[in-house]
Amino acid sequence: MQQQNHDDLVKRIARLMDENKELSRQIKTLQDSFDKIQNENDKLKLKVTRLQDKVAVESGESEEDQILRFKMATVLFADIQGFENINTESNSHHIIDELDNMFFRFDEISKKHNIARIKTIGDTYMSAGGIPIKNITNPIDVVLAALEMRHMLYTTQHDRSDENRQIWDLSIGMHTGPVIATTMGKKKVSYNIKGETVNIASRMQAACKTGNINISIMTYEMIREYFECEYVGRMPVKYEGDVEMYMVKGLKPEFAADDSKTIPNQKFIVKYLLRQFSDLQEIILDKLEKELPSYLYYHNYKHTIDVVSQTELIGIGEGVNDTEMLLLKTAALFHDTGHIVNSDNHEHLGTLLVREMLPNYNYNDEQIEEICKLIMATKMPPNPQTLLEKIMCDADLDYLGRADFIPVSNTLFEELKAQNKITELNEWNKMQVKFISGHQYFTDTANKLREVNKQKQIDRIKSLIV
Repeated sequence: MQQQNHDDLVKRIARLMDENKELSRQIKTLQDSFDKIQNENDKLKLKVTRLQDKVAVESGESEEDQILRFKMATVLFADIQGFENINTESNSHHIIDELDNMFFRFDEISKKHNIARIKTIGDTYMSAGGIPIKNITNPIDVVLAALEMRHMLYTTQHDRSDENRQIWDLSIGMHTGPVIATTMGKKKVSYNIKGETVNIASRMQAACKTGNINISIMTYEMIREYFECEYVGRMPVKYEGDVEMYMVKGLKPEFAADDSKTIPNQKFIVKYLLRQFSDLQEIILDKLEKELPSYLYYHNYKHTIDVVSQTELIGIGEGVNDTEMLLLKTAALFHDTGHIVNSDNHEHLGTLLVREMLPNYNYNDEQIEEICKLIMATKMPPNPQTLLEKIMCDADLDYLGRADFIPVSNTLFEELKAQNKITELNEWNKMQVKFISGHQYFTDTANKLREVNKQKQIDRIKSLIV
């Protein structure tokens, strides 16, 4: 009975994955249509842009300034309070220096979390996540930065021994939404942002009690999986109606590495990297589409999408945990990137790109080593030793037991033919029969899903041989 339930679960997962692939295809078609319309729209806006450039020059803005639009950014306002509590006999210069030092520390925290410092307005600090490089994790990044800013300010004051040790307080507000950013400067680029998102973030801060972090419901929906939050109420916003507000208390206990619930633990980092994976995937797929040789009809970005999907499917069937799933999907994403340089020894070349890129995406050395091993496990002939290596190899050759085997194998034939590695279709079919007959799936999940159909493919190809 338990085995039957497992088989039914695997089949349901397979159906869902197939439906997801079809939806992805439809989304890409719609995106292509949108891009065409957007290009036409950009042409129509050309005259308007030129007029805007003239206005910018007349108003004193640099001709090099650029206007950028971001669909999702998270804007933060941090207001430092406490000037009214300063002793009149205190050294005012010392106090101003202390405020400047706090802003400097805020800059360091922002940089650590890939957040752009926008400006300071008096004793208010403004920053934004999701610019200049868009990313899906920016609401999480900004909330982490806010918690660290608050913890830093109060910890610093607690450690002081002078009479003004408790003069500073902090209130933070943030909101997630679209913004328009203007770049300024050449050597040192800075940003100015505007839009309703900025206004709402400012209102979140204005409504925030001292010592708290206020977020809008838009930000809350994107971070609630990771952070403890408490509902505050509603804030009337012009043109938006009432916007619900939440107070961030800290990381959820299962994701916190310290009692202050400010520092994330390894479990949080893995879930964060899984969320970030979609950004990394977009970058790598775009790189493959643009840089792979045109004759790679099989080893193209579509094959990479397929292998990523199958590692997830087989991984779920084999009961892997979040950490293992992250390693599998990342290895699948990079496993054919070496073809950009050279098809021979492409597995090793792919690991070089892994070692170059992944440290910038918060992967640690141990994870990177494991990902490289998984990529090398796909080198022919496969000889996987661990469960993850077996899943990787099965995902890479999953098509051998699928209904679309013939059209997929035809693309591989055309690829080899373009490289003069094979010329006759009949010879190719003989090679196929020999290869598939000697092939085996290594995981129970792949065997249940694909092995029966794989045997049918052998019979079909034999019927084509003359």
